Amino acid sequence: MKKMFKKSKNYSQEGIPTLISKGCVIEGQIRSAAVIQIDGSIIGDVINAENLIIGENGLIEGNVQTKEIIIFGIINGNVTADSIEIKSSGKVSGKIRTQKLQVESGAVYNGILAMEGLSESITQV
Repeated sequence: MKKMFKKSKNYSQEGIPTLISKGCVIEGQIRSAAVIQIDGSIIGDVINAENLIIGENGLIEGNVQTKEIIIFGIINGNVTADSIEIKSSGKVSGKIRTQKLQVESGAVYNGILAMEGLSESITQV
């Protein structure tokens, strides 16, 4: 993978502490302080103090709260993050609260957008 987050971190699959692979379905809340890449399905909320990557096959049916997120897949729920990047294959349905938003051509977003300071509101895990 190329540089994905603004802080010049270069994540490859070997460098991602938590990988939820394609075909894996998890029901329930996930809380983590480490980088997570989701290529499977999560039915429940994801609270992450670091960075989150939703792969092209990734699906979250729940709310997301994280520091930075890159969305190649689908989120059906509210997203709160300091920085959000929705790639051309990404789809988000729900309220977005963020300081920084980048949306590529072809991405789909249905919901309400609130651009505001969030640093204090991101839950530390």
